[in-house]
Amino acid sequence: MNTPRKHFDEMLLGANDVRAPYSAYDTWFAAQDPARLTKKSKEAEAFFRRTGITFNVYGQTAAQERLIPFDLIPRIIANREWTKLSKGIEQRVRAINMFLHDIYNRQEILRAGIVPVDLIRKNVAFLPQMMGFSPPGGVYTHIVGTDIVRTGEDDFFVLEDNARTPSGVSYMLENRETMLQMFPELFSQNKVKPVSNYPKNLRRSLEASAPANCDGRPTVAILTPGIHNSAYFEHSFLADQMGVELVEGHDLRVMDGRIKMRTTRGFETIDVLYRRVDDDYLDPLNFNPDSMLGVPGIMDVYRAGNITIANAPGTGIADDKAIYSYMPDIVEFYTGEKALLKNVQTWRCSEADSLKYVLENLADLVVKEVHGSGGYGMLVGPAASKKEITNFAAKLRKNPSNYIAQPTLSLSTVPIFAKKGLAPRHVDLRPFVLLSPKGMDITPGGLTRVALKEGSLVVNSSQGGGTKDTWVLED
Repeated sequence: MNTPRKHFDEMLLGANDVRAPYSAYDTWFAAQDPARLTKKSKEAEAFFRRTGITFNVYGQTAAQERLIPFDLIPRIIANREWTKLSKGIEQRVRAINMFLHDIYNRQEILRAGIVPVDLIRKNVAFLPQMMGFSPPGGVYTHIVGTDIVRTGEDDFFVLEDNARTPSGVSYMLENRETMLQMFPELFSQNKVKPVSNYPKNLRRSLEASAPANCDGRPTVAILTPGIHNSAYFEHSFLADQMGVELVEGHDLRVMDGRIKMRTTRGFETIDVLYRRVDDDYLDPLNFNPDSMLGVPGIMDVYRAGNITIANAPGTGIADDKAIYSYMPDIVEFYTGEKALLKNVQTWRCSEADSLKYVLENLADLVVKEVHGSGGYGMLVGPAASKKEITNFAAKLRKNPSNYIAQPTLSLSTVPIFAKKGLAPRHVDLRPFVLLSPKGMDITPGGLTRVALKEGSLVVNSSQGGGTKDTWVLED
């Protein structure tokens, strides 16, 4: 196993050399009083607490509400770098949408032998109820969050695809708003592409995805599981920013073949439902009969073409980490082009040779559940104890098809504001993509998650990570 090479620092070329995107910021930072920055950092924390920008962490006992730490040193990306990155993201998102349409219709990629039939047929994220049905406008993935890591000047890798219900966009928006309030002078010295039009673009994109029989301006609503959900702040934030209703399952019912919501003016038809409820809980008549979160009969209304559900049910199969390992082939199959964004090398533990290799090299690998998220249920070999590795090996042998493994990448670092000044920490990036029948919109930048613990590679907020503002420069 190769030892990971020294990480790429996105700000520093050497001890005193600053990369071009950071040059203006570095000049500004050198002139700052550290005491002022410390005070600003505390002000930002107080703002987030006052605004209620929290999330729930689910432990062995009750859920705990936590504040996501915010770091005030921005991550800065040159326009040249972003142009290259966004082309790769656009290609990948289009391929994922084409893959989903194919999987639920002609299944040509299975007939061609590119993706194994059993990987679809036996996949818990595959919904037979979607077979033979095409959503309005042929769009499955209305909102996508693609997790990207960097290992060098021009080396970007996709870590995973989030095509079900990607979260975190509210933090991207609030991080920028906080920076604008705290350091307005920075935005006159640095030409940074704006992100504040995301809610407007999201509403426009959702409206463009309305069913063909929609009369007049489409009515959009957000379906939330309720206040106890970990991302409830984001649900209410986006509803407020878009100027649409935030609804729960008990607010909705099937009437006259449409989905209608209870309002003070009576029941009003919903044309587009941005759902933040998982597939299993969406419709108790078609999925989990015990669900109290969804709407009985919504799938029948959907299949009749009388409502758009964003994202489409069944998109979770594109999030599957075993499917991920086939993404370069999937991209080429549907686009006829080589994938512009690289995948991380992946071993599918369902395959005997791969399982043998992974078990022999657990101390050097990162092992993830194929349907896992939030950093739960994974093993980071280099950071694990011998006991943790032994216990994880037993789980792996018991259910190998539930896991994939990847090498421990040398993720790039960006400075954080620490007690002793700037300190490098590992980061990833989640750009947000909107897709509608009228086109695609990629917000410049996205959410940068940062591992606040020195040396840690785990950036998830549920595992102690923080966030920072992401700047894409105009030139």
